[in-house]
Amino acid sequence: MRNWFAALILVLAWCLCAPPAGAQGSLVLRLTLDEALARARVTSHRLAEARARQAGAEAAVSASETADQPTLSAQAGYTRTNHVVEFSVPSPAGPPRVLYPDVPNNYYSRLELQWPIYSGGRSGALERAARAEASAVEAEVAVAQADLRLEVTRAFWALVTARATVDVLEGGVTRAQAHLADVRQRRGAGLVPPNEVASAEAQESRARMLAIEATNLRDVAMADLGRLVGVDAAQPIEPAEDLENPGATSRAVEGLLVEAQAARQERRALLLRIESATDRRAGAAAGRRPQVGLSGGVDYARPNPRIFPRADQWNESWDAGLHVRWSLWDGGRVTAELAQASAVVEAGRQRLAEFDSVLALEVRQRTLEIASGRAAIEAATDAVRAATEARRVVEERYQAGVIAQGEVRDAEFALVQAQLDETRAGAAMHLAEARLARAVGR
Repeated sequence: MRNWFAALILVLAWCLCAPPAGAQGSLVLRLTLDEALARARVTSHRLAEARARQAGAEAAVSASETADQPTLSAQAGYTRTNHVVEFSVPSPAGPPRVLYPDVPNNYYSRLELQWPIYSGGRSGALERAARAEASAVEAEVAVAQADLRLEVTRAFWALVTARATVDVLEGGVTRAQAHLADVRQRRGAGLVPPNEVASAEAQESRARMLAIEATNLRDVAMADLGRLVGVDAAQPIEPAEDLENPGATSRAVEGLLVEAQAARQERRALLLRIESATDRRAGAAAGRRPQVGLSGGVDYARPNPRIFPRADQWNESWDAGLHVRWSLWDGGRVTAELAQASAVVEAGRQRLAEFDSVLALEVRQRTLEIASGRAAIEAATDAVRAATEARRVVEERYQAGVIAQGEVRDAEFALVQAQLDETRAGAAMHLAEARLARAVGR
């Protein structure tokens, strides 16, 4: 009885302490940018695909390493043949000697060794090409990580910007509602005409509409970031950072370009693929050289065709040989392979040159974005300061009955617009920093 009572107490305690259904999904997930990047690296399908390609390239290297290694194979078989007339010769000492008996059941087994000892450099060239290709795929994994880092950073600051925009517009709604309440009181006191109330109501409605649109954009940005970090689309996410000036340091474009050329994994992948294509061209040229190999094996058969006279019994035999193969005329196959490999090498070089030119432009563009972003932040901060002061003065003059309501609306609109400009400038600065880091290969 005591055991049953204790179990009942445990069940009741669990029911009282357990969170209600759906409460877990409503908990806000606070994330810093570094935490969002760490989550994305774990859950990204794009990175998983790149790593799978890397594993395949490494397996191709292992396969190419075995091209010049000896191979050992075993064979076995059974063949049923028709009956034949036995062939025999007379023997002076006894019965005739059977040289070719009637053996319809033929069993065969062989253990064979093949060893290519010289391929004209083809095996080594293809192995080096496979290694270069595997290194290029490894560099592409780093490229995918860099792309994911930039995408998560963009989504993170987009959410921060959307939340800041919602705060700005909700502040505008609060001020518009307070102003509407004041206008209604003035209308009740007979101090303002009815059209002033209608104008204040229109202003308040527009402010609410803008806040609703900003809230929707915030939710979309939240879902986008949630997709990247691997959480449910309905999971609320709160960024643990704000739009403060990142305080970027200035560096010469030339220094950044040198850093980018050394660090960009896309460029490294292009160089490795050019190296791989060059090795494949060397492997194709090896088709004009002789190929040398060793072979040997042991046969165990019944009857063994190498044993004479033929007998219906198990016998073993062996063989070993050195083989040389030299293609004197192949119809132009090697020439075509060389032309194809040379074209791949040239295409890789041209693509590398194009990448370098685009990289120089990208680095310069990102540095200009940061410079203009700093200036934009300073201008937006000054605009917010001026608009706030103007809004305060206008509100005091309106309360004193010196000016009309239209000037209050204009001052309120200018303040909201200045705050939104400051928000966008801060977000653009953070995004410019992330794009410069991506361009430089950090």
